[in-house]
Amino acid sequence: MGFKLSVAVITYNEENNLGRCLDSVFDLADEIVVVDSGSEDQTRAIANSFNAKVLERAFDGHIQQKNFALQQCQNDMVLSLDADEALSNKLKGSIREIKNQGKSGIYEMSRLTNYRGHWIRHCGWYPDRKVRLFDRKLASWGGENPHDRIIPGEGQEISRLKGDILHYSYPDLASHLKQIEFFTGIMAKGLVEKGKKPSMIKELFAPAFKFFQSYFLQLGFLDGYAGFQVCRISAFATYMKYARVREYYQKPTS
Repeated sequence: MGFKLSVAVITYNEENNLGRCLDSVFDLADEIVVVDSGSEDQTRAIANSFNAKVLERAFDGHIQQKNFALQQCQNDMVLSLDADEALSNKLKGSIREIKNQGKSGIYEMSRLTNYRGHWIRHCGWYPDRKVRLFDRKLASWGGENPHDRIIPGEGQEISRLKGDILHYSYPDLASHLKQIEFFTGIMAKGLVEKGKKPSMIKELFAPAFKFFQSYFLQLGFLDGYAGFQVCRISAFATYMKYARVREYYQKPTS
């Protein structure tokens, strides 16, 4: 006998992505749960058009928001997706197969990112393996914001599914830079809270190594100009993270 599947998605102003995401799971899910953090666009209307259970909650971190979404699901087997993600047909078939067979557990799959219209298969971006399908009794969201990840219970095995999560992350350069601004702020704050001090050496050399690693060692050059852009901006993000640590320490205290 098969299991029932809940799909959980957190959102904020995702009208350009959410329809694609929910359309890819609509005939697979027994329940769709969308936790929205005050969208000002058509996100909630789109979710409602897919008969989703829509809840509003103030955003207090990716990990907290996703664990809250888990708690709202009626079924133990949960597929957790970001709004800018969708299932490939192959992955959808893999999930349908184990669903029909009732093979609950913890599953990981690869994630393939579309960067400004190009699929990135190198640069350290692929295969970007993610655990996204799991029995919520056996695992939960953890990690460190904004890099949330599924933490399996002790002794739990992770199986792998064929097929990709399709990640439509950056439609343009502006969206990439905007995300870097958001994420590096969170990461820098986390480093400061851990007592990390500014480091001129890291500001100088960590970005250069990041570019060398992603463009040469991880074969980013094989992704053409898009790969060059990914590697260059990844290096810039590394610089921004450490520069913003310095900025925190230079702020005047009241």
